[in-house]
Amino acid sequence: MHFTSEQRLDDGVLEREFTLGEIPGILWTPASASASASASAPVPLILLGHPPLGLRKMYPRLVARARHSAAEGFATATIELPGSGDRPRLPAAEQARADLRRAMEAGEPVSDEMVDALILPLVEKAVPEWQAALDALLSLPEIGGPVGYSGGVISIGIRLAVVEPRIVAAGFFAGSFVPRAMFEEARQVTIPLHVLLQWDDEGNDRQAALDLFDAFGSKEKSLHANMGGHTGVPQFAGEDAAQFFTRHLK
Repeated sequence: MHFTSEQRLDDGVLEREFTLGEIPGILWTPASASASASASAPVPLILLGHPPLGLRKMYPRLVARARHSAAEGFATATIELPGSGDRPRLPAAEQARADLRRAMEAGEPVSDEMVDALILPLVEKAVPEWQAALDALLSLPEIGGPVGYSGGVISIGIRLAVVEPRIVAAGFFAGSFVPRAMFEEARQVTIPLHVLLQWDDEGNDRQAALDLFDAFGSKEKSLHANMGGHTGVPQFAGEDAAQFFTRHLK
């Protein structure tokens, strides 16, 4: 991990951009965290997932989530997803996205094959990168466990929850297409889950989201459904998620 820039935000949060090989990322740490020998105990970490729209486009929402988490005493970090931002394009994914968009605009059903072509290769590429980032982040003296995962492409979160034992709690946003194969993986998820569902999400199959929630194998899982579309998440939903992570990471 190589830090490329550093700035202190007006609320004291330290924002550092980094690269991990060719992968860009951002780390936010609360003012209470420090790499110095006199620092307080290392702070817990939340990995901030996001859709593959590029870090620059997602930055306003990511930094808002990071500031909110820092106020609760958490460090947060995110990385650029494969094929997004300034990373090399993935032609197969671009074609799959175009096919899916064309079907939706035409009012045609989105086939399982379209969803698989778009999501499964992304999961296969992204999850090892998240694990590599986690290795690097936990090597920093100011960052400790436990670790949570929040948001993002839900299929990436499912795979991480299954294969990464350092992640002890996850908050998912039920707003992306999910391959059928991921339902089987969801049954292997056992960590506490906080799932947010926008009831009128125009880009989400509500019944599929409910079926996925039912499939999760976690003994502790809660579904928080709010009226409104994809971008109409109420502010208090973030507060509920913060309470969930405080309960499980502190």
